[in-house]
Order: sequence, then C-alpha cells, then structure tokens
Amino acid sequence: MRVTTESLPGLTLTNLTLDAPLDHAHPDAGTIEVFARVVTGEGGADKPYLVFLQGGPGSEAPRPTLTPANPSWLPRALADYRVVMLDQRGTGRSTPVSSRVVTTDGRVQAEAAGALAELDAAAQADYLTHLRADEIVNDCEVVREALGVSRWTVLGQSFGGFTALHYLSTHPESLAGALITGGLSAVGHPIDDVYATTWRIMIAKSDAYYRRFPGDRDRMRELGLLCGRGAIVLPDGDPVSPERFRTIGHRLGMQGGIEQLHYLLELDPTSSAFAHDLAAALPFGGRNPIYSVLHESSYADGVATRWSAERTMPDRVRDDPTLLGGEHLHRGLFTEDAELRPFAGAADLLAEHEWNQLYFPNGLAAAEVPVAAAVYHDDAYVPLEFSLETASLMPDCRTWVTSEYEHNGLRMDPGVLDHLIGLLRGRRWL
Repeated sequence: MRVTTESLPGLTLTNLTLDAPLDHAHPDAGTIEVFARVVTGEGGADKPYLVFLQGGPGSEAPRPTLTPANPSWLPRALADYRVVMLDQRGTGRSTPVSSRVVTTDGRVQAEAAGALAELDAAAQADYLTHLRADEIVNDCEVVREALGVSRWTVLGQSFGGFTALHYLSTHPESLAGALITGGLSAVGHPIDDVYATTWRIMIAKSDAYYRRFPGDRDRMRELGLLCGRGAIVLPDGDPVSPERFRTIGHRLGMQGGIEQLHYLLELDPTSSAFAHDLAAALPFGGRNPIYSVLHESSYADGVATRWSAERTMPDRVRDDPTLLGGEHLHRGLFTEDAELRPFAGAADLLAEHEWNQLYFPNGLAAAEVPVAAAVYHDDAYVPLEFSLETASLMPDCRTWVTSEYEHNGLRMDPGVLDHLIGLLRGRRWL
C-alpha cells in the first residue's frame, strides 16, 4: 500500500493506492491498482468510517473540497464520519479503462500509456467483466482491511446503492450500517421487466415535460428530423442519430432537468452553443466508456442482457420521436460514437454474456444490518415498485419514500443525507 497525505482548507486527505486482484476468485490472474481517499474534517480523526459508493457505473468518486462544498453533502457526512472516497475499479486513479492493458506470461498488467481499446474484442470483454459491483465490493474489503477497520458504514448513490446491496448480500459482517439513495435495485426480476418499467416511466415524464413546455414537442420533432438527415453534429464531428438524440431524456430524471432540456431546445441547432450543450446532455459517450459498455449489466442479476433496453422499447415510443428515453442504451451507439467504436465488438460479446448473480435474497434476509434508504417516488432509473419489494427482503430496512426529489436528490440537498442518518439512528419523521 502506498500512502500520501495532503491538506486542504478544513480537510485532511489520506490517499491510499493498493494492489488488488483483477479477479478476486483467481488472484494469480494479475492485479490492478485501487485508489481510495480518506477525507477527515477538523477534529474528526477518531470518527467512524463512511465509504461512499458513487453512481454509474464507471464514475470516479468526487474530488472533495469544503469551500465550496464538493460534494454538497460532504460537510454533513464529516460531522459524523471520516469519509472514504473510493475510485471504483476502472475509474479515476483505479486503473482506468483508458489505460493500456497488456498480457505478459498470463498476467494482466496496466500501464499508464495506451488504451484498453487496443485489445481485441474478446480480451476487452473478458477484462470488463471484472468491473462490476461484486468486484467493487471485494476492493472495498481490501481497503477496509488495509485501514484496520472492523466495520464501517456504506453510502451508496444509484449504482452505488446496487453495489451496497451486493455488499449486504455477501459481507454483512463488515457493515455497521448502510445508507442508500435511489439505489434499491430489483432483485430476482428479469432485466426486461426493469427496462419495460423504466420505459413506461419515461413516457410519463415526457408527457409531463410537454405539459410544462407545450411548444417543445414540435421542436423535438423538428430536431429528430434533422438528426435523421445527419444535420445535427457534435463538436467532435460525430453526427447524432434520432435514436441517440432521444437519450437527452435522461435529463428528465434529474432535479431541474426539465428546465435544462427546455433551454437546450431554445438554441439554434446550427450553433456551436447547441452542439456543445447537446454533447453535455447526452448520457452515453467516450469520456466514460464503462457507463456505456457495462450499463445494462448493472441490472443483470444472473442473466444475459441482449440489448434489453432496445428490445423492450414500446411501439408507442418507436412511432413517436417526441417520447424520450432515459438510461436506455441502443446498440447503434457503438458505431455512432467515435470514442466508443473501439468497444463495439466487446459490447456485443458482453450483451450475450451470462452474468453471475449479484443479489441474494437469502443473504439480504440474513443481514442484521440497519439500512436507511431514500426511495424516490418518480425515479426514472430505479422504479419504486422494485425498490419497495427489495426493501422488504431486508430485516431492518427503513425506507423514506419521497416525491420531493428526483434521482439526484443526494447531490441537490444535503438534507437528504441528514434525513437518512436520522433514520439509521432510529429517528422517525411524521
């Protein structure tokens, strides 16, 4: 383990870099680096640990500051905990997938230069299968043991909540508690059920958007026609297909997203401002290839995905270009996006891959760990009905169902974390 320490105003940062097996079940298969940053507030050296599991998949942990607070909930967390910011494997400083991966004498090694894209599709796919929630939990255990911690609390946002569920299923003895925001995934349901449900939610959110801004429906239809003619182009030169353009509906699942989408559509589609703002609004792209390549696998609880989001698209959505998608990946993205194109073969292989089971009902039922979970009533990505069903599997899951926030509630209001900490400690609200 390599350790460095640095100071920021009001914070002490302890940076840990550890070697971890690429495949924890086969340690001789090679290693990757895992990076974690322990964030301690003033007078917090003896406080218990809270490990934050970021949403995604494929997003690194926030880079912490207090002035201004980043993330916004950090000051509230530091009032009670030392916060461990884990760069989940494949992200940030934890051997990112943009690193070159080479095989030497049967061992996988990572080098700073080059790119994973240089491997053939089969080797890419094999490597990427080791970047899911199960291996992230194994990395957490490596970090926990390195810190000499017997038990800690986990905070999981979205995909981080999915990861926390696996943690609860497999290593409850390591957890003093779990805080989950928008991350109680479906357990034991076919992946097609999940995507069919999220499509229904997005139809409702699209209709709600047009009730707020009625003129935007015609505007969306016009822009879809321009996309079909190849007339909408991103700053990197990639044309945007109608299918890819539809994914700007991802914004409708976030606080303030309706307004952001409206302001995007106000712009001249031939302008640089529109091109750059559109690029920022598209959820899937080359900056974060894991999010695109492994997204559907997040819901794959012991099944193959086979491009589920595309297969379950309702006919009504196919026929109406003004109905928008959320986190609904389409296969053509890997030929449209220049940065994702090198992963097209791997994406096809992973779509046919039979994923191992992630969530174990018996394990959740046996986990004597207090859990406090924010369940967003209109969550576009983690449907309410499945979340409540999952909560019922755990012996001590205290749910807070709210329509006050969208999926990004944790980032929008530190009060979300405060409410959950209160629930974890047994405080109840009317």
